[in-house]
Order: sequence, then structure tokens, then C-alpha cells
Amino acid sequence: MSISPFRVDQNTPDTPNLDAESKAEKAEVEQVEDVLNQTPYQPEELRSGGIFNWLQKKNPSPQFLADVAKMNETELDPRKVKHVERKIDLLIMPALAICYMFYYVDKTTLSYAAIFDLKHDLHLGSSDYNWLSSLFYFGWLGWALPTNILMQKFPLNKYLAFNIFLWGVLLMAQAASRNFTELAVLRVLSGAAEATADPSFVLITGTWYTRTQQPTRIGYWYLANGFGIALGGLFGYAIGHIKGSLSSWKYEFIIIGALCSAWAIFMAIFVPDSPYFSHWFTPEERLIIVSRKRGDHNSTDTREWKPAQVLEAFIDPKTYLFFLFGFTANVPNGATSNFGTLIVQGFGFDTFQTTLMQIPYGMVIVAFILAAIFINAKLPPGYRTLLMAVTNVPTVVGFAMVAWCKGTAPRLAGFWLTGASNATFVLGLSLLSGNVGGQSKKAIASAAVFLGVAIGNIVGPFLFKTSEAPTYYTGVVGCLVSRALEIVIILILRVIFVVSNRRKDRFVAEGHVRYDERSTELEDITDWKNPAFRYVTVSPIFDPVERA
Repeated sequence: MSISPFRVDQNTPDTPNLDAESKAEKAEVEQVEDVLNQTPYQPEELRSGGIFNWLQKKNPSPQFLADVAKMNETELDPRKVKHVERKIDLLIMPALAICYMFYYVDKTTLSYAAIFDLKHDLHLGSSDYNWLSSLFYFGWLGWALPTNILMQKFPLNKYLAFNIFLWGVLLMAQAASRNFTELAVLRVLSGAAEATADPSFVLITGTWYTRTQQPTRIGYWYLANGFGIALGGLFGYAIGHIKGSLSSWKYEFIIIGALCSAWAIFMAIFVPDSPYFSHWFTPEERLIIVSRKRGDHNSTDTREWKPAQVLEAFIDPKTYLFFLFGFTANVPNGATSNFGTLIVQGFGFDTFQTTLMQIPYGMVIVAFILAAIFINAKLPPGYRTLLMAVTNVPTVVGFAMVAWCKGTAPRLAGFWLTGASNATFVLGLSLLSGNVGGQSKKAIASAAVFLGVAIGNIVGPFLFKTSEAPTYYTGVVGCLVSRALEIVIILILRVIFVVSNRRKDRFVAEGHVRYDERSTELEDITDWKNPAFRYVTVSPIFDPVERA
């Protein structure tokens, strides 16, 4: 019989000898306690039926943190760590991948609707489609900061699931739109609901995985972006062949929205909010999940809002560079997400051929992300930002091919090549999750990135002029310039990371800074205040136990 590390032994030297019956009863009680310790944990608020308590964010208890600190004093068993990480991968990675797939399919459904006569049925004017593309991100922009704050207040997974449910509901409602105004209002609300997506995905990844593992895991769930594009093409092709009483574009909104909301319900029930209260892990496994992050120097998941960290975020130049990174990366994204099908259709394809051409585009994205993950694992330390710059070069070349090449084949190949930038953004997201210390500061930095994402996506569609259809020369060249500027931003971030690391190393070597590394591991402190914090410009993949 195993002994629970959390049981208080009530036998003392003064306890009288137990008779056989009492001993049997005591053994039975201990057996039940052992079963409870090995049974998936159920929070007390769920057992008591308090739904409002269930929806409240709970920080780890002092006892839990004390147990983690005690475990940090010993070496972890590599076999146990690997077992726990396999469980995390099987639970968290598929959930995030499906979320991201719906995230991309949801926001690009408009582009498929556009080639199925949405413009004609709603009597859209020359710039109305541009506005419908951009208004989505007005909603995102207005809700980006509030949603990051709310993520600090509520259980992260349940808050994300609630928003995903809204994605589906609002998408289905768009099928009932009768004019530009009705669809515009729903697009703004949809954008607000989706503002939580990327920041919450990054926070969830940071909660469950070590800093060295985060680039790879972010890459894995971001692969669903490519699969989502491919699946969107298949959905568009299949749904377009439905012969019903409604227009094809209405079926697009209804079917995809219904699937999205159904997934949200499943996620809210089965995917845990944090390692501390997860019923999928035993008490020992929950300790291991946190303890294996002891080298991250920011391993707690506290949701306390700290004004000092917020102030530091606003005076840190990296916050503004993260914003510019999000902006320059998403001017092209806002364009291709909404005009990609129209660009491809302009190469000479009919409606159904255009939907099918999105499948290879999605697979190119998957291939570039997998290649970036593999190369990132093989490079020596210090090269991740350089890899980000290199993966963006094919995108610049691709837009140049679309703008200036003649003939369908080279222009289509160039369009597919623009998908390489998705690998750049994957590595960029891991830069944020691994290079900002302090939960409140990280929330502001995350909001800055996705504020840039929103503004970039607002600007992008307006580069595409209806008068230039189907070539959209100004828009394509604008995307090329934005990607080139993104490379410059990446290289500036690299310089800041390297210089800051060298300065901290020099202060420590000269004896100006002294600290106990273990004392910083469970504290919620920022990268500026933590003398043990080092910025990560590359994260090679290796067993995290080696760092313990």
C-alpha cells in the first residue's frame, strides 16, 4: 500500500494498541485514502455544486507551493517526468490544435463566402467588403486589453471555451444577415470574442510547458493553422455543392459555427484550467508538472494583478517592439486572410477550383512550420531570432512573384510561398512566452503583440483596391514591404536580448549582484527584477530534467 504524502499520521506513541477490529477498520480507511489520492482530483466547489465557485480563478495554495519547493530540493525522476509530459501532450496539444483550427477557419469563412455570391446577395458596395474584413479587428482591438485582464481573473480554459462558444454562435448569426450593416455589427462582435485566442493559447502553453519546450509546442498547435486553411478549402468545396433552400455562403456560416460551439462545450468540460487542480493528474504528478519548471524562474501561475509590473511593461522598449512585430506580421495576414481566395481566383480559376487551391497552401504552411521546429532544435544556442528572419525571406520572395511574375503557375507558386511567414510568427510567439517575466507584465506584453495584430489586420485589407482587381498590385507590394520591415524588428529584438544577457552576466561575474537562484524560481517577478532571468534567443529541444 502506498503512503500518501499529504496524509497526517494520527498514530503517536501515546496511542493505545488497537484491537484486531480497530486495526481492520483503520486499514480500510487508509485504503480508501490511498484510492482518493490516486483518483482524479475533484475541486471541492464542484463536489458541493457551487457553479460560481467553479468559475472563479484559484491560485495554488501555500501548502502546494511549499510541497513544490520541497520537491525542488531533489532531483526529479526522468521516467516520471517523461510520463507526466506524455500525459500533458495528449491532453493539451490536441485541444489547442483543434481550438486554433477553428480559430482560423472561423475568421476566414468570410473569404469563402465572398466567392459564393455574398457580395451580390448583400448588395455590397466597392469598399464594403474591405470594411467587413477590417471591422472584425476593430472588435478585436477594442477588447484586446480587457480580455487579457479577464484572463487573469477567471479560469483560463473555461474563459477560452466561453469565447469559442461565442465564435460559433456569432458565426451562425451571420448567416441571417440581410445587408452590410447587420453583417458589420456581427463581425465586430466576432472580433471581440476572438481577441482572447492567441494570448490565451500562449498563456496555456506557458502554464504547462517549460521555456525550452514552448517554441516546439507552440509550433505544434500552430500547425493547425495550415490544416485549418486546407480544411477550410475542403469545407468550401463540399458546402458549395449543397443544393438547399439557402445560399451556399449561408451554409458556410451555419455549419462551421455549429461545429465551433459544439467543440467549446466539450473543451469546457474535459480540458483543465491549470496543473494545480487538474483531475487528470495525481497529486504527485501535479507537483512534478510545476517542479520541472524550476529553471524557468517564473513557474507560478498567479493571477494577482500587480500595478508595478504593468508600469514596467509600459516603460520597457520590448513591449513596443512586440507591438510592431505584431503589426508588421499582420498587415499581410489581414490581406491574405480576406483577399487570398480573390487573389487566387484572379489567376484564372473558377469558384470550386479556387477553394481547392487553398489545400496546398495550407500544406505549405504546415511544411514550413515543421521545418522551423526541426531546424530550431538543431541550431546552437543564440540563433532563434536569426531563424525567424530567415523564414520570413521566402514570404518576401513570394509576394514579389505574385506582383511581378507572368503566368498562372509562378504567381500561384508565389502565393503558396507566402505561407512561410507562419513559421516566423510561431517562433515569435515563443519569444514572448519565454522572454517576459511576471504574469501581469506578460499579460501587457501579450496584449501589445495582439494590439499590433489587430491594427495590422485592420490596415491590410484597405491596401487592396477594388479598382485594381484581380491583380491588387498595391496590396501585394504593401504586403512585401511590411514583411521586410518585420525582419528589421526581429533583428532589433535580438540585439536587445543579447546585450541584456551580457550585462546581467557581467554584473554577476563582478559581484555586483548576488542571489539565491532557488529563491526566484517560484516568485512572480519580472525579467528586469529577476537577476537569474536570461532572455532566450533560441530554445533547443532537450529533456527538461537536464536543467533541473
